[in-house]
Amino acid sequence: MSTNDTPPERSEGSGGSERPDAPTPPVPPAQPEPSAQPEPAQPEPQETGRQRLAAGLWPPRVSRAQLIVALLLFVLGLGLAIQVRSNSDSSALRGARQEDLVRILDELDGRTKRLEDEKQRLEDQRKELESSSNQAEEARKQTVEKERQLGILAGTVAAQGPGITLKIADPKGQVRSDQLLDTLQELRAAGAEAIQINGVRVVAGSYFSDENGGVGIDGKKITQPYEFRVIGKPQDLEPALNIPGGVVQTLEKEQATVAVTRSAKIVVDALRAAKQPDYARSSS
Repeated sequence: MSTNDTPPERSEGSGGSERPDAPTPPVPPAQPEPSAQPEPAQPEPQETGRQRLAAGLWPPRVSRAQLIVALLLFVLGLGLAIQVRSNSDSSALRGARQEDLVRILDELDGRTKRLEDEKQRLEDQRKELESSSNQAEEARKQTVEKERQLGILAGTVAAQGPGITLKIADPKGQVRSDQLLDTLQELRAAGAEAIQINGVRVVAGSYFSDENGGVGIDGKKITQPYEFRVIGKPQDLEPALNIPGGVVQTLEKEQATVAVTRSAKIVVDALRAAKQPDYARSSS
């Protein structure tokens, strides 16, 4: 045996006796713990150049300033186009022959003459229509006015205007129809245009008659007091009745009381029915 051999180791037990060491089981190598690694992200799809261009153009994002600039550019382009066309026309005329220029001028002169003639013709037609319309309107107005005047004279329409009121009170019944007729004639001579006596319209064909206890006008009996409503110029009517020896003095001799009153508005509203002539016809 060699001196360098080392005796086997001994371990001390609880009882102080020594026993050979038990074989140690092999320890398996430690497995590394799996680490929580994130799943790899899916790569985003790459946009093409056409898609980026479409996204940039739509929806359009236009500001107010851009709109104004676009409008100005449009107007500028339109002006340039008109200028180019005008220059082209001028160039065409500058390059035309003298005969062509003379023909163009003749055509323009002829067109201008035709337009002037048409304008004059239309102006003449307008004046003729206005004249005809004015004449027709004037004739219609004159016809209406003439009808109104004739209606007043015939007693078929009511009338109003300045005039006088004449009241004759005859308590003793001495006033006769001839005296009332004289009063009427005096008023007409002074310019009376419409007369009404006690609700009876007096016209050119009216007649007076004596009735028991009164006077008859056109067959209608009226009694005193007799009231004349007269339309005319008061400054002429009243003096005509008060002249010396005139109507007022004559009636006062018959114990009648006469009162004359001027008025700015006298209404004559008693009407007569229009009488259709039996034999007379218009000659026009």
